[in-house]
Amino acid sequence: MDINIKEIPDLDVAFFRRTGSYFEPQDHWEKLFQWASNNGLFPPHQSFIGISLDNPDLVESSKCRHDACVTIPEGFEIENHSDINFRKIDGGKFVVYTFYDNLEKLNLAYHYLYSEWLPNSEFDADFNRFNLEFTLNNPIEDPHGKLKVDLYVPIKERASAS
Repeated sequence: MDINIKEIPDLDVAFFRRTGSYFEPQDHWEKLFQWASNNGLFPPHQSFIGISLDNPDLVESSKCRHDACVTIPEGFEIENHSDINFRKIDGGKFVVYTFYDNLEKLNLAYHYLYSEWLPNSEFDADFNRFNLEFTLNNPIEDPHGKLKVDLYVPIKERASAS
């Protein structure tokens, strides 16, 4: 696994939230892509980010929340857009892993990072910030139907044992 450590700034985003299984059709992404396109917000200047707000191992799948986000530039007039939500994502230090596989295997990548990589590193997970999934492709357009995302898991320096 190719794993890197990166520091990112706080990010302002527009988002649509969906509640339900992470493995069902994600119609909120289509709404977000349409909204972003209508407002001139697309790569490489803006990023699409998924935020899984619940751990599917701990929360019933029908209650799992997911935000489909797009970064917005400084000075974007949010008051003119009542049809979408806005928030700030906390930046900081993250461990980053590029995932390219079937969506159903995404949880395995998280499992590896949390249960194997982090315990053997000099970092602890920072549960005060969200995992971020920077979207790098559209699986529908991928020749293999696979998802490509950079997984950003928030970390902090491990407290030294006394």
